Amino acid sequence: QCMLIFIIGGLVILGYCSQASNERTYQEVVWAVCGKVPGVLCEVAIAVYTFGTCIAFLIIIGDQEDKIIAALVTEPGEGGSSRWYTDRKFTISVTASLLILPLSIPKEIGFQKYASSLSVIGTWYVTAVIIIKYIWPDKELTPVEIPTSPSTWTAVFNAVPTICFGFQCHVSSVPVFNSMRQPEVKTWGAVVTAAMVIALFVYTGTGVCGFLTFGAGVDQDVLLSYPSNDIPVALARAFIILCVLTSYPILHFCGRCLRYTGVRVEEDVVRERRRRLLQTLSWFLLTLLLALFIPDIGKVISVIGGLAACFIFVFPGLCLIQAKLSEIQETRAISWWAQVCYGVFMVTLGAFIFGQTTANAIFVDLTA
Repeated sequence: QCMLIFIIGGLVILGYCSQASNERTYQEVVWAVCGKVPGVLCEVAIAVYTFGTCIAFLIIIGDQEDKIIAALVTEPGEGGSSRWYTDRKFTISVTASLLILPLSIPKEIGFQKYASSLSVIGTWYVTAVIIIKYIWPDKELTPVEIPTSPSTWTAVFNAVPTICFGFQCHVSSVPVFNSMRQPEVKTWGAVVTAAMVIALFVYTGTGVCGFLTFGAGVDQDVLLSYPSNDIPVALARAFIILCVLTSYPILHFCGRCLRYTGVRVEEDVVRERRRRLLQTLSWFLLTLLLALFIPDIGKVISVIGGLAACFIFVFPGLCLIQAKLSEIQETRAISWWAQVCYGVFMVTLGAFIFGQTTANAIFVDLTA
């Protein structure tokens, strides 16, 4: 809840800087307000983050399909054997090739707004199922011991990447701000506050009730902890797959729409189509290949969670500092100094989270 203040603050800062600089994307705002070096770093970070997130989405698809297939095709007497068409690598490849790749090729992604609305409803359904399952648990679920405190003090910091990953919507926030009928900072602040509060309740309900149901043995993907033959949970898994199917192309679009050789993608009309197809196919094949051989989503989130902190704290903080320093004032009021100090604190906090989570991912998760 404390981090939510800074998350909302970062979104408001980006809207303010977008309005001041008249730029319409996250990276363009950073370029315009902070200069070339932060702009280049921002674009590299966006490319790495969106690439890693797409890998995580494919892993989620595999996790949920494993459970759904187990409920549909398992037959008595098979002894746990699996058929070739139920293999995880096969199901991920087929689903991604038939559904995700075609959605990632178009130049614009506005047509996905209807599917995205359905995925939002699906997210609410998932939360409702987990809460209901906690209040009225199934008889086959045995009581578990619930830890009342973290095992080590560093375990608290290890949860930060997941929080940042869940609440990071800043990369796509600037285009959303500019798509408003009247893009005003005050209205934008009210919108993002309401959205983040709703997200907080969704994540809190899912995380807390899932943890209280399964205790320390809960899976990193809470739906995997439920039995495969649970029909309401199976429907929740289908909704999660739908969410991922609509989210992957959006993240790919954000990673694709960056500067190349100093020329914006939309300005290079002659080679745009060929380049877009090559980029999409290369991106898709690389993320698919890595997802097939990285079965643990926690390892991916631990790596890209630090980058999410940069988008939430570091770059908005830098933008606020530069925006205030560029103001020409004979006397600087207390509010001016307060905003500059707030920006410095955001940069410092984001740098700490990025450094801690990245070091932990390298020396603990990736070497395990």
